[in-house]
Amino acid sequence: MVAITALAAWLVSPEALFERLRWLAADPVRFVAVLTLVALVRPLLAWPTTLLAVVVGYTHDLTWVPIALALVAVSSVPPYLFGRHIRGGSGRFAAAGERFVDTTGDVRSVAASRLFPAPSDIVSVGAGIADVRFRSYLLGTALGETPWVVGGVLVGGSLGALTTDSLTGLFDIRLVAAAAVVGALLLAGPLYRYASERNVKLR
Repeated sequence: MVAITALAAWLVSPEALFERLRWLAADPVRFVAVLTLVALVRPLLAWPTTLLAVVVGYTHDLTWVPIALALVAVSSVPPYLFGRHIRGGSGRFAAAGERFVDTTGDVRSVAASRLFPAPSDIVSVGAGIADVRFRSYLLGTALGETPWVVGGVLVGGSLGALTTDSLTGLFDIRLVAAAAVVGALLLAGPLYRYASERNVKLR
């Protein structure tokens, strides 16, 4: 059983998969098709979405940022659909999520949540539970993931070898802090107005 587990881990490890994908980079159509499949199964393997951007950057230049962003958006759809599927049994969590989205707006809530250094799939599931509209979800995802995707493509382009160890310290702390500040600013106005309105009603 241990041997089977070890073999499975090797077969689905990023290093093994990226080794097989490198030869595809010479054919853009085939490359995008394969990465789209990888994007769809990525949530099941618990890989970070930024890996997709790193792979694109490793094989192509910055002109491929829109492709990388589209792959990240595609990869976020399965967790979102899972969130919508379990929404009925989420009770107070779903209600709290809906209040948050009603207060901040669909696009703003998703974009701001993705700017924070939180696990992408948790944000995706939460958006599904909160009943964020699908188009708004995709737009918010694209906006909020942009700095991470650009950073991932840049990192991928600077790597001599792509391994999971290479992803340690992937982004400068200043980028993480700046993205978190922008996310907080996006939420500050709506949340302040909501708090003010509640204070007025309570008086």
